[in-house]
Amino acid sequence: MFVAAGILASKLVGLVRERVFAHYLGNGIAAAVFKAALRIPNFLQNLFGEGVLSGSFIPVYAGLLGKGDPKEADRVAGAVFGLLALATSVMVAVGMLATPLFVDTIAPGFEGEARSMAIQLVRILFPGTGMLVMSAWCLGVLNSHRKFLLSYLAPVVWNAAIIATLVVAGMRGLTEERLAVVLAYGVVAGCLLQFLVQVPSVMKVLGHFRPTLSTASASVRQVLRSFSTVVLGRGVVQISAYVDTSYASLIADRALSTLTYAQTIYLIPVSLFGMAISAAELPEMSRAAGAGEEVAGKLRSRLEAGARRIAFFVVPSSAALLLIGDVVAGALLQTGRFTASDTRYLWYVLMGSSVGLVASALGRLYASTFYALKDTRTPLRFAVIRVVVGAALAWFLALRLPGLVGLPEYLGTAFLPLAGGLMAWFEAQMLRRTLAAQIGHVRMPESMPKLWGAAIAAGLTGLGIKVALTKVLGPTPGVTEWGGSLLPPPDLHPVLLFLAVVLPFGAVYFGITGALGIPEAKSVLNRVLRRKSR
Repeated sequence: MFVAAGILASKLVGLVRERVFAHYLGNGIAAAVFKAALRIPNFLQNLFGEGVLSGSFIPVYAGLLGKGDPKEADRVAGAVFGLLALATSVMVAVGMLATPLFVDTIAPGFEGEARSMAIQLVRILFPGTGMLVMSAWCLGVLNSHRKFLLSYLAPVVWNAAIIATLVVAGMRGLTEERLAVVLAYGVVAGCLLQFLVQVPSVMKVLGHFRPTLSTASASVRQVLRSFSTVVLGRGVVQISAYVDTSYASLIADRALSTLTYAQTIYLIPVSLFGMAISAAELPEMSRAAGAGEEVAGKLRSRLEAGARRIAFFVVPSSAALLLIGDVVAGALLQTGRFTASDTRYLWYVLMGSSVGLVASALGRLYASTFYALKDTRTPLRFAVIRVVVGAALAWFLALRLPGLVGLPEYLGTAFLPLAGGLMAWFEAQMLRRTLAAQIGHVRMPESMPKLWGAAIAAGLTGLGIKVALTKVLGPTPGVTEWGGSLLPPPDLHPVLLFLAVVLPFGAVYFGITGALGIPEAKSVLNRVLRRKSR
C-alpha cells in the first residue's frame, strides 16, 4: 500500500510535469532532442540504480536483517555505498567525455544543430543521473527496513523541480532551444534534492554507517557477484531501449518524443501495480528464501497472490490504452503546443504499448522472485534472448513492415512497443516456467479470461460513448493529421471527455468483475462501501 501510494503520488506529479513540458515545448525538434538527451545518461541510473540494487543488494541486506545480524548489515550498506559512489563517479566522467559518441550511436537521426544541442544537454544531465543512482541506494536501505513510503515519494521532489523550472523559465518567453538548456539544469537540481530528502531517514535506520571500499566481507562479495550479473542483465535491457530510440529517430521528427510520451503513460500501471507489488514482496521473499517445501510453498503463495493483484489492475489498463488511449492521452497532455493531432499520433503508439503491458508487470514479479532466491543468472539469460530477438523484430516491424503493407512510415513508431510487448510475453512465460523447477508449479491467475472479458466490455463502452459524443457535438476541428478522420474525438475539452468516458469504463469493469465474483473486485468495492458508511 505504501509503495503504491508513493508511486501514485510520484506518477501524478510526473503527469503534471509532462503536461507542463508539452505546454511549453510541445512535440517539436527541441522536445525530441531533450527527450533523447535525457534518455542517454539514464543508462547510468538503469545500470546501477534501483533495478540492480533490488537484484543484488536488497536480498543480501534484508537477509542479514532477517537473521538478526545488524552489524554485518551495516558493514554491507557502507561498502555498497562507497563502491557505488566510486563506480558512479567514474561512469559520469567517462559519459561526459564520450557524449558525442553516445549521441551519434543512440540518435543517429540528429544532425547539425539538433546534434550539437543533444551533446550540450547530455553533458549537463550526466551528473544528475549519478545522484539518482545514490538515491536508489537509499531506497534499498529503507525498503529492507520496511520503510517504503519516502523512497517512492522522493521522485515528487525531482518532478517538482522540473515543473518549477519550466514554469519560471517558460514565462520569460525563452526560445525552445534555450528553454531546453535551462530545463536540463533544473533536472540536475531535482536529482540532487531527490537524494538529499532521503538521507536523514537512512541515517536513522543505519546503526554504525561508515562508507568503505572494502570487499573483505563475504556478504559484500556476494552482493558484488550478484551485482555484476544483474548489471549485465540491465545493460542488455537498456540496449533494447536505445535500439528503440535509434529506430524512432529514423522514422519521423516527432517519433522519438511521441514514443517517450507514450512510455510515460503506459509505465504508470506497470509501476503502480507491477513495481509496487514486486518492490514490497522482494524483501519479504528474501527473508523467507531458503530450502524446503515449506519455504517454496510460501514463495508460491506470495507470488500467485501478487500476480492476481497485478492482473486485476493492469488488464483494464491495457484495454483502456488500446480502445480509448486518445481520451487518456488528451486529458493528460493536450495543452499549449501539444495539439489534438499530436494526441492522435500518440494513441497509435499506446495501441502498440498495450500488447505487453500485463507481461511487463508480471515479469517484474517473477524476476524479483529469482532475485530473492539469489539467482541472478536466469533473468539475465532470458533478457539477452528477449533483447536480441526483439531488436530484429522491431527493425522489421517499425522500419520495413509499414512500407510493405502500404502504411505511412510514421506508423512504424507504434510497432516499436508492439515488438517489445511480444518479447515481454515470451520473457514472462519463460521466467514463470523456470521458477517451477525451483519452487513448484506457478499458476497464471485463473481469473485472467474473466478480467479480459470485463476489460474489453468496459473499453467498448467507453469507445461507444466517445463516438456518440462526436456525433452529437461534432469532431474536434483541425484533427486531420496522423489519420484523425478515423474515430475522431468530439469537440469537447479533453478533461471533460476523459471524465465522460473513463468513469463509465471503470464502472462497467468493476461491475462485471464484481458480478463474476472476482475477489479483488469485491475487496475494492467493500473498501469503498465501508468508507461511505463512515
